[in-house]
Amino acid sequence: MAQLYDRIGVGYRALRVPDPRIAAAITAALGDAASVANVGAGAGSYEPRDRRVIAIEPAGTMIRQRAHDAAPAVRGSGDAIPLRDACVDAALAVLTIHHWPDRARGLAELKRIARLRVVLLTHLMTQPFWLLEYFPGVLEIDRGIMPSLDELERALGPLQVTPVPIPHDCSDGFLGAHWRRPAAYLRDDVRAAISSLARLAPGALHDGVARLRADLDSGAWQERHGELLGRDALDLGYRIVVAQL
Repeated sequence: MAQLYDRIGVGYRALRVPDPRIAAAITAALGDAASVANVGAGAGSYEPRDRRVIAIEPAGTMIRQRAHDAAPAVRGSGDAIPLRDACVDAALAVLTIHHWPDRARGLAELKRIARLRVVLLTHLMTQPFWLLEYFPGVLEIDRGIMPSLDELERALGPLQVTPVPIPHDCSDGFLGAHWRRPAAYLRDDVRAAISSLARLAPGALHDGVARLRADLDSGAWQERHGELLGRDALDLGYRIVVAQL
């Protein structure tokens, strides 16, 4: 994961601005945890400011983009967290576990370091999303790396699962953030900050962009998906998952 984000992470902080509604949902899931380890922390998105936090992040490009007043960061990976057992109340992992090379070990590590709970924001590839019409390779990539709820439950125990509808004006530019702003996906910088698109072969990426641009220009996208323009939020399979320990 460090190599991927050292490559695509330049300018990440400007394009992946934490959305306050998602942040509120994550903070609520952390509950009364007074100390948090944010594993796969990146540039610091969704780290709570009202409790003690330590960040674990493998990519130097991401660590260098952390704010000057962000929580202290330790360079390390999710499958070998450099923290002692039960050292924090909660282990937090936001849109990251699908990148870990040994996810089973990483989930065990989250459980090892937390006293009270493990909190994940993850993406289940279970909901239809029009973007996959243009970039079908994303479905193959993400289905191969995104964990299922069954996998998470086997690793962490009983789960509380909460849907996270994505607001139409979501400020965090992850894969589903621009579902009501299709022209955003035509931008090179927007696509570069989305790991699923950054992993596509150049030819597949070029073809998908060309077809999306043509459909927006001709009105074909609006004919097929125009009803989305009247919606305020959409369930695209993003979930907050909490395991009480």
